[in-house]
Amino acid sequence: MALAEPNGNRRHRQHARPPVGASPGTLIADPSARQSALNLTLISPDACEFVDDASLDDVEAACNNWPLIWLDCVGLANIGLIEEIGRIFHLHTLALEDVVNTGQRSKADFFDEHAFFVLSMIDDARTSRYEQISFFFGDKFVVTFQEREGDPFEPVRQRIRTSNPSRLRHRKADYLAYALIDAVVDSYFPIVDATGDKVDAIEDELLAAPRKQHISQLHGLRRATSLLKRTIMPLRDALTTLIRSDAPFITAETKVYFNDTLDHAIRLAETVESQRETMIGLIEMQLSLSQSRTNEIIGVLTIVSAIFIPLTFLAGIWGMNFDPASSPWNMPELLWPYGYPAALGFMAFVAISLVLFFRWRKWL
Repeated sequence: MALAEPNGNRRHRQHARPPVGASPGTLIADPSARQSALNLTLISPDACEFVDDASLDDVEAACNNWPLIWLDCVGLANIGLIEEIGRIFHLHTLALEDVVNTGQRSKADFFDEHAFFVLSMIDDARTSRYEQISFFFGDKFVVTFQEREGDPFEPVRQRIRTSNPSRLRHRKADYLAYALIDAVVDSYFPIVDATGDKVDAIEDELLAAPRKQHISQLHGLRRATSLLKRTIMPLRDALTTLIRSDAPFITAETKVYFNDTLDHAIRLAETVESQRETMIGLIEMQLSLSQSRTNEIIGVLTIVSAIFIPLTFLAGIWGMNFDPASSPWNMPELLWPYGYPAALGFMAFVAISLVLFFRWRKWL
């Protein structure tokens, strides 16, 4: 993805950028980009075909023979191939530059014959791996560019395969673009829900028995949630731009569906923000509980010290080297047969008296 991977380690990817002063629309491939492969989906009201590892000749032929095509380019290493796709569909070079320069903020741009929409998606739910995906759609085509294999589009492909009446077969490219973007947005819900379950579990453990590892767990989740927030927040603005556009290739009926996707994005943003606030509150609560526990321990040690200070004083007095034979004032208790038990009894009396006094003052 453009920003980082929330797997507990901070990682920053360096992206290939055109040289300073280069002509606008210059395409520079990232050295780590995957090799490009084309997957072609051909759609009509009565039939559909799926062509894996398609060639540019297949794409050009499909443009003339099918009412709606979806071209999915997986991998961004082959700049020449991407430029040829741009030539076939008349894609703007500035938008193609944003395709290969991954790390773009979610946005929607409009050109004469097509729209450009870019966002980040989760292509591996187990590791929460992100990547940038770019959409171009006009009147009869949808072109998507992915960084690598793996996407949430299989349900959309299944709907295209369905033989019974399907909106994806009977409507134009704007509805197909909606279905794909909606699938990307909905793919965030399992990640957000799983994060919420982890936060709830940590909260229960924290209230029952706080442990030091809770802090590191909460910090890791908060970092991942902050990344989600940075990803989802711009998505709302991009969807709003799509809905408010007056492009002729986006129908009013499809805007209603895009508005539903916007509602999902808003709900995700609100949930993520709520989780983030909850985690901050739990971190503060953990610190407060730790401080309270420390104060409790210090208080107990202070009480114990307060009890033993006078006893230590008495033991020090009786432990001095006095000679009772030289004077009656030189501690006559040293020759008293009951001096030892009397001294212990007096010390016990002092200790018990101090405990009762502390309880009376509600210090214990």
